[in-house]
Amino acid sequence: MKELNTILKTASQLPLSRQTVINVFLSNTVVKNQLLEVLKPHDLSLEQFNVLRILRGQKGNPLNLQDIQERMINKMSNTTRLIDKLILKDCVKRTECKNNRRKIELYITKTGLDKLKDLDQLVNSTEEKITKNLNADELEQLNALLSKLQL
Repeated sequence: MKELNTILKTASQLPLSRQTVINVFLSNTVVKNQLLEVLKPHDLSLEQFNVLRILRGQKGNPLNLQDIQERMINKMSNTTRLIDKLILKDCVKRTECKNNRRKIELYITKTGLDKLKDLDQLVNSTEEKITKNLNADELEQLNALLSKLQL
């Protein structure tokens, strides 16, 4: 494990709060890059993968765009474009609500479900690899501490 000052190539002591924020950013980058390595050959971004998992969790029931945005880990303004790309890949289906024609309903397709099924074990093993240096107690503690940062 490299010391933060070595990574940043600085001899000055950073304030503890800055060290923490930088370490969170660095950890985020490491985690994202490792997950992207798994998703890239399947032509998916992290955000697209997140949308597919959200829709799979609906067990066949639709969600509208706003509901998907609320549940996404990375909240972003281009969710419509993200959904459009998944539709082009035949992973998501968009339909007009029967009760309200202005409302659009989104479903995961069989292609989307199959893609997730192919990825489940790969993503699980990648997550285990990322966290392998931490025992169960440390993982619990890290999750608790990270949750405190999000308040």
